[in-house]
Amino acid sequence: MKDPDNKKYIKLGVTIVAVIAVGLLLFFLLFRLPELSRYLAVVVGILTPFLYGAVIAYVLSPLCNRFEALLAKVPPLAERKGLCSAAAILLSLVLAVLIIWALVMLVIPQVWESIVAIANAIPGQLANANRWLHQLLEDQPQLQTLWDSVYSAAVGKFNEWMETGLMPTVNTLITQITTQLAVFFSVLKNLFLGILISIYFLGSRKLFAVQAKMVLYGILPRRAAALVEEEVHYADRMFNGFLLGKLVDSAIIGIICFAATSLMGFESAALISVVVGVTNIIPFFGPFIGAIPSALLLLLENPMHCVYFLIFIVILQQVDGNLIGPKILGNTTGLSSFWVLFSILLFGGLWGILGMIVGVPLFAVIYDIARRLIHFGLNKHGSADLLPEQSEAPSPAGEPKEKK
Repeated sequence: MKDPDNKKYIKLGVTIVAVIAVGLLLFFLLFRLPELSRYLAVVVGILTPFLYGAVIAYVLSPLCNRFEALLAKVPPLAERKGLCSAAAILLSLVLAVLIIWALVMLVIPQVWESIVAIANAIPGQLANANRWLHQLLEDQPQLQTLWDSVYSAAVGKFNEWMETGLMPTVNTLITQITTQLAVFFSVLKNLFLGILISIYFLGSRKLFAVQAKMVLYGILPRRAAALVEEEVHYADRMFNGFLLGKLVDSAIIGIICFAATSLMGFESAALISVVVGVTNIIPFFGPFIGAIPSALLLLLENPMHCVYFLIFIVILQQVDGNLIGPKILGNTTGLSSFWVLFSILLFGGLWGILGMIVGVPLFAVIYDIARRLIHFGLNKHGSADLLPEQSEAPSPAGEPKEKK
C-alpha cells in the first residue's frame, strides 16, 4: 500500500515544478514579446483569408440555412441533401455579391458627381459668402475694410499656392494613393480568397459544429462543457439577432431616406441615402456619423437643402429609434442605455468602426457571463436572497430567471 505522505509530497513536487515551468515560460514570453509579435503578425497575415472566410460564412450562414430549408421542400431536391446544400450556398453568395455590387455601382457615380459638383460650386459659394458678409458689414466701414483685406489676402495666398505648392502636394498625394492602392489590392485578394474559403466553411458548417462539440466534451467535464455550449449558443443568437436586425433596420432607413430626399429634389439623394443607411448600423452614434458629412455636402450644394435634410434626419431617427428599430430588433441585447454607450465607446476606442458595430452584442455576452458568475457565487455563499427578480441581460433559452 502506498504511503499517503509520499503521495502528498509527490503532488506538491509536481505542483512546484509546474509553477516554476509556467513562470519561466512567462518570463521568456515577456522578454521575447517583440519577436513573438512579429511572428504573430506574419501568421495572422497568412491566415487573413481564412479569417475573412470565417466571417463571411458566419454572416451568410442564417441566409444559407433559410435557403436550404426552402429548397428542401422542392420535390426534386428533397431527396438530395448534398445538391440542396450546394444550391443554398450558391444562392447565398450570389445574393450577397449582387447586393454589394449594386451598392458600389450606386455609390461610385454619385461620389464622382458630388466631387465635381463641389469643385464647381466652391468658387461661387465663396463669392456669395463674401458678398453677403460685405453687405452685412455695410454699417461698419472699419470691419468691412478689415474683412475685404483679409479676403483679398486669402485669395492671393490661395492663388500663390495653386501656382507653386500644388504640384508637390499632388506628387505626395499620388505616392500615398499608390501605397493605398497596394493595400487595397491586398485586401481585395484576401477578400476573393475569403469568399472561396467561405464556400468550404458553409459546406462543412454542420460537420465543424459536431467536431467542435466533440472537442469541447472531450476536454471539459460534462457539466462545464454543457455550460460553455449553452453560452456559445447564446452568443451566436445575440450576434445573429443584433447584426441581422441592424442590417434590415439600416436597409429600411436607407430606402426611406432615398425616397424622401428624391422627393425633396436633392442632387445626391442616392449617395446620402447609402451613407445614412450604412452608418445607421452603428448604434447610438451612427445617425450623427452619417448625418454630418451628408449635411456638409448639401451645404455646399444648396444651404436650404441642408436645413431641410437636418430637420428630416431628426424626424427619421426619432421614428427609427421609437418605432422601426424596436419593432425589428426588439429587446435583443437587454442592455440599458448606459451599458450600450459604454460598450460602443470602449470597443470603438479599441477597434474603431468595427468595434462600434460588434461592441454591443459582444458586451452583452460578457455581461451575461459576469451575471452567471455572480449568481453562482451568491448561491454558493448562501446569499441567494440578494438575487434580483429579473436580470438586466436576457438569460439564454432554457435557463429560468432567478427570483428572490
